[in-house]
Amino acid sequence: MGAHSHGQEVSEFDLHQVKESHYELLGSYLGSRSDAEDAIFYSYTKHINGFAAVLEEERALEIARLEDDGEVPPFSIWEKARFGEDTIIANFDTDYDGHGTHTLSTAGGSFVKDASVFGFGKGVAKGGSPRARVAAYKVCWPPINGSECYDADILAAFDAAIADGVDVISASLGGTPTPYFNDSLSIGSFHAVKKNIDVVCSAGNSGPTDGTVVNVSPWIFTVGASTMDREFSNWILLGNGRHFEGQSLAPKSLQVGKYYPLVSAAQVKAANASIEEAQLCKYGTMDPNKARGKIVVCLRGDNARVDKGQQVALVGGVGMVLANDQDTANEIIVDPHVLPASHINYRDGVHVYDYIKSTKSAKASITQTSTRLGIKPSPFMAAFSSKGPNTVTPEILKPDITAPGVSVIAAYTEAQGPTNQVFDKRRVQFNSISGTSMSCPHISGVVGLLKTIYPHWSPATIKSAIMTTASIIDNVYEPITNASKLQASPLHYGAGHVQPNPAMDPGLVYDMNINDYLNFLCAIGYNETSISLFNASPYVCPKNFSILNLNYPSITIPNLRKSTTVTRTLKNVGSPGKYIAHVQSPREIAISVHPSVLEFTSIGQEKSFQINIKAKKGKASKDYVFGRLTWLDGMHYVSSPITVKSV
Repeated sequence: MGAHSHGQEVSEFDLHQVKESHYELLGSYLGSRSDAEDAIFYSYTKHINGFAAVLEEERALEIARLEDDGEVPPFSIWEKARFGEDTIIANFDTDYDGHGTHTLSTAGGSFVKDASVFGFGKGVAKGGSPRARVAAYKVCWPPINGSECYDADILAAFDAAIADGVDVISASLGGTPTPYFNDSLSIGSFHAVKKNIDVVCSAGNSGPTDGTVVNVSPWIFTVGASTMDREFSNWILLGNGRHFEGQSLAPKSLQVGKYYPLVSAAQVKAANASIEEAQLCKYGTMDPNKARGKIVVCLRGDNARVDKGQQVALVGGVGMVLANDQDTANEIIVDPHVLPASHINYRDGVHVYDYIKSTKSAKASITQTSTRLGIKPSPFMAAFSSKGPNTVTPEILKPDITAPGVSVIAAYTEAQGPTNQVFDKRRVQFNSISGTSMSCPHISGVVGLLKTIYPHWSPATIKSAIMTTASIIDNVYEPITNASKLQASPLHYGAGHVQPNPAMDPGLVYDMNINDYLNFLCAIGYNETSISLFNASPYVCPKNFSILNLNYPSITIPNLRKSTTVTRTLKNVGSPGKYIAHVQSPREIAISVHPSVLEFTSIGQEKSFQINIKAKKGKASKDYVFGRLTWLDGMHYVSSPITVKSV
């Protein structure tokens, strides 16, 4: 029901009255106050004005159709005193499986010496904002399988975090892309951004399929996942003299110099198992009499990677080679396997399978793992990282940015084993995990640092500073690739891979405020009544506002018909300077910028420009094509991706 008005002093009685008003409102529809008390299980009294209740579906739909008649009186709230001048980073998560500890320590963990996973990757660990204050809000709960993060709990966490006065909210979670008014993360984050709180979320782990990115609201900072320049390498030595590099965090190793029989899982399948199930090394699909004492090659997919190794160990196998399928290609994820193991890419897996087929006495050995730094090329995009285009609002490029999300070492719960499997009785203080859940807090940490340096910067300014200084070049000075070693695009990485240091001095930024986001909601078809769910005060939609003109740090035209012109505004947050526009036009697209030179004489000065985007005659593109607009002053590179699909 929108937001409460905000004052400095509100009594517990006032908050009680808000809850009473919720009972009264719902009771008027259900027929009695007692029915309302039974139905409501969350009453949001702090910042978000609303409640969560359990109702029969027909009654719920009936009430949802009714317009707010203004019966619910607004009540202001207080903001709790801050714990100090440090940035406060809030983490929305759970910790029954270690996920919450891992993500929160990545965002704001303190310096810890000699951190490692079974001795691998040993060094000083720290979060992105190691001096930040941190707060945890539990929004996910353990069902039978996986985890469940319910809308009511997420909104309750937003309501509490806003009232607690946090500076940054890091939410390593997300569901199916959905319209903004049906999305608790969109609604809650909007209220947070209104209070100048930055909200950072994961892009999702459903890649490499197009259109899988989640958390697509323009006020959310959406993060994809890419690799870093560290690997935990070992080698598979074949009996024919060939060797292939893989990765693993298995603390156990095979006897040095000894070769063991090598078989594919399909060769040792149980009599009642299918070849398709057996090659994935699923439970009960392998025959102990055939697998005992051998290294078994398992195909990646379907069941957990670490479970495959457990199944090999259960049937007496001495080691496992985990080979990628075509979809995962070159994406290697290190796991703390329960037996000596090595994870290899698709191409090398094909060679291993070919060797097994070529002889009746295939043999192999797996070397001990070692930590390697300075890996080239890096970063590249993780295959699992969800991709654009944005399926809710294609005019807004998502993800916004990419950050390290593969084999990230961070703190871990000792209530679970490092594999999260029931069979794993080992306990570790640090663990290596992969996912956009891991890349999200990397950005949250950077946001926290910028918030400390520039406490008055808006969430949009901080987002722009990080996006416009990102890199699309890897450490061998080539364009960032995907997991298949093909050139990646803004649909993979948004603006690029994060570079924290340049973000401290971006030069110029694309700033926005709440009215810009309300205009955006108007432009995509929501009326004033619907917008009241986001905003307490009445808001009148402007008559002419194009979604293409939202002052976003990226430029996306999903349906270009001949030509269009979009407007952007830059704000100077650095020294005075003259900036010159440099354009890399997408294939078959002509782009011009007017004016092409912007001169800023003071901090805070704003200047607008127009970008004309035109399809070359007879050259409509079936797919998205990509370019870039960069403003240069000799010191700063203020860079924005341009994504265009012409029709």
